[in-house]
Amino acid sequence: MNNIVVNKELAPKIKLFDIYAPEVAAKAKPGNFVILRIDEKGERFPLTIAGIDSSSGTLRLVFNEVGKSTKKLGNLLEGDEVLDLVGPLGNASEIDDFGNVLCVGGGVLVAPLHFIASALHRTGNKVITIIGARNKNLLIFEDELKSVSDELYVTTDDGSKGYSGLDFVKEILDQKNINRAVAMGPVAMLKAVCEITKPYNIKTMVALTPIMLDGTGMCGGCRVSVDGQTKFSCVDGPEFDGHQVDWELLSSRMRTYSTEERISSLFYEVLGEERLRIGSD
Repeated sequence: MNNIVVNKELAPKIKLFDIYAPEVAAKAKPGNFVILRIDEKGERFPLTIAGIDSSSGTLRLVFNEVGKSTKKLGNLLEGDEVLDLVGPLGNASEIDDFGNVLCVGGGVLVAPLHFIASALHRTGNKVITIIGARNKNLLIFEDELKSVSDELYVTTDDGSKGYSGLDFVKEILDQKNINRAVAMGPVAMLKAVCEITKPYNIKTMVALTPIMLDGTGMCGGCRVSVDGQTKFSCVDGPEFDGHQVDWELLSSRMRTYSTEERISSLFYEVLGEERLRIGSD
């Protein structure tokens, strides 16, 4: 169980894994996530499901190797096993015939956005998709999203491909009658998308990925403020109405362990797991 069937590098530091987990794959829906633990001394961390193949019993995860745990995960090979994989967790995305749907994805979360966009496309929506990254070399799933989108736009922070930034989205909203928006990506991008869609009164669902431990609502680590109420992203979300999210509080909480995360990642990268284990003993 939890064997890695496919290990592929999509872009620098961005990996795609297909993992054999038939019980999870049989029940997972777009918007769900899983909690992983690589080994007995590993931390628990969430990854959003990017796709499933129920016939082969596999689920797809796409992640960025930015911290110790994701780097350890990325170092596993095809045939290796992940110790723990729990899911599907969270509430699935609302999939309905909304009409014209704007899907916006940034960075590594473009992959699970494809899972959602595919479902919206099959339901009969006209899907207009925007994907972005820091530069053209970090863009992923462009062809996959093109196949399920009526229109596809690309943006990069440095302008190396497509548009630069998100200002052009206003032109799309001026020209088209958008009935709903879905966004997945970094907090700054989600906030920017919501600021753009709010004057148009377009309901904008955002997938929040705050600090999370157990994924079942017990620890409270993933709490967010939505419409003035405390919510847990793991059980109440992970999708919320972006126009009701307290973005400043979310951004602040996301930085809580940033120093510790950088130190842990640096030690793992420089010294290696064996030296770290010896030091902890």
